[in-house]
Amino acid sequence: MREIASKGQLRLAYLRWAVVTVPFILLLGFTSARLAPSGSANPWFARLAKPAIMPEEWVFPVAWTALYILMGLALAMIINARGSTLRGPALVVFAVQMVANLVWSPVFFGMHQVVPALAILGALFLLALITFVLFARIRAFAAVLLIPYLAWIAFAGMLLYQIHQLNPDAGSLVSARPADEIQIK
Repeated sequence: MREIASKGQLRLAYLRWAVVTVPFILLLGFTSARLAPSGSANPWFARLAKPAIMPEEWVFPVAWTALYILMGLALAMIINARGSTLRGPALVVFAVQMVANLVWSPVFFGMHQVVPALAILGALFLLALITFVLFARIRAFAAVLLIPYLAWIAFAGMLLYQIHQLNPDAGSLVSARPADEIQIK
């Protein structure tokens, strides 16, 4: 005999997954950011010429926190969609795009590689778009939760392209602080 779960049971199952996926995605994002400091904490990045559309520094951690929460909620919906034949492929593509997401920060902020970071961002956008399409075929609202992420990746691509245009020699800039700023402990 096959029993069908009630709406309450399905909601509870989703919430159980969300309690795991949201902190997990946040932890992954936080870990990636810690591997290579960004903003004014990164002397190399601080020296780069920035485009006029560059947001204030505080916007980035706020935006990424919100995006990672939305991604975690969307992921929980898909994990909880047990009957879908697309669930497996959707989870694989989500995982691959997440790897691209997490690799970007160390490549750009840590290795100072602007062109490879642009390529990673292009691949990330494509993978996130495929994730969006797969999620939409499983749970439409899960895909809706990814729209801000897609918009942010597109915006980040514009920023990065403009940074590349303003700093064609960015990869060769010295990342150490000037001698008068070095603190010896």
